[in-house]
Amino acid sequence: MPLKPIAVTDFSPRIFNLFDEQWLLLACGDFSKKHFNAMTISWGSMGIIWNRPFVQVVVRPGRYTFEFMNQYDTFTVSAFPEDYRDALNTLGSLSGRDGDKITGSGVTPVASRVVASPGFAEAELVVECRKVFWQDIDNRHFVDTGIEKHYPEKDYHRMFFGEVVGVFGK
Repeated sequence: MPLKPIAVTDFSPRIFNLFDEQWLLLACGDFSKKHFNAMTISWGSMGIIWNRPFVQVVVRPGRYTFEFMNQYDTFTVSAFPEDYRDALNTLGSLSGRDGDKITGSGVTPVASRVVASPGFAEAELVVECRKVFWQDIDNRHFVDTGIEKHYPEKDYHRMFFGEVVGVFGK
């Protein structure tokens, strides 16, 4: 069943469940040039900033997707049915630097409707975003010092904010 457009004003996902329990697949690059990568994420946010709907994702500098997020102006986040949990585990634990992890994962990249970055045929939700801002996390601003335990190697995430330019779902 093809995904149908959802007006941004009508989009009301269970955000905490989406990130923390279901997980999302972050994809960035150019589908038409076959130059893209994807990784599973469970940290991020959605909301309104600068009077625009946004998705915010964080990527560590050591991840292969980090290079794509810096190079390209768009990204997608896709949600999948529970049947794809193993695929998301694979996509979150292997690096695209070491080979084509996407082909073996069981998900099929497809052209997005608005942005250059791919969506996925098996997804039940694809949010297409145009990057508008990035900033590196600075540990000097941790008010809760317990956050530091997530960075034993001091590899602080970069935050990327993308304006939502399309939402497609079942």
